[in-house]
Amino acid sequence: QVQLVESGGGLVQAGGSLRLSCAVSGRTVGSYSMGWFRQAPGKEREFVAAISWDGGSTLYADSVKGRFTISRDGAPNTQYMQMNSLKREDTAVYYCAAGTFYGIRTGQDSYHYWGQGTQVTVSS
Repeated sequence: QVQLVESGGGLVQAGGSLRLSCAVSGRTVGSYSMGWFRQAPGKEREFVAAISWDGGSTLYADSVKGRFTISRDGAPNTQYMQMNSLKREDTAVYYCAAGTFYGIRTGQDSYHYWGQGTQVTVSS
C-alpha cells in the first residue's frame, strides 16, 4: 500500500513563505511523477504544480508561477514546494499527489495516490 504524507502547512502572514513536503512510503516501486493540488473553501480542487518522475520537468499554474517552486528527491520519492510571496488567495488545503506516468499531467484523474492534505492559511 502506498501512502503520501504531507507536512509544512500552517498560518503565515501575506508576503511570507512556507515549505511543504510530501513523502511517499509503503510499497513503492521506481519513481513517481508528483504534483500539488489545492482546494479553497467553497471551490473545487485545482492544479498548482507538478514535477516529472526524474525531476527534469516542472509545470505551474499561472496563479503561482514565479512564487512557488516544486522540487524533489529521486529517492525516496519526496517532493517539496517552496511557497514565497504568499497571498490571501493562496489559503487552501494543499494535497500531494503521485502517479505512475511519464512526463507531467495537470488532471487529477491521472494521479493514483493522494495525501490527506495540509492546511495553508495566509492572513492579511
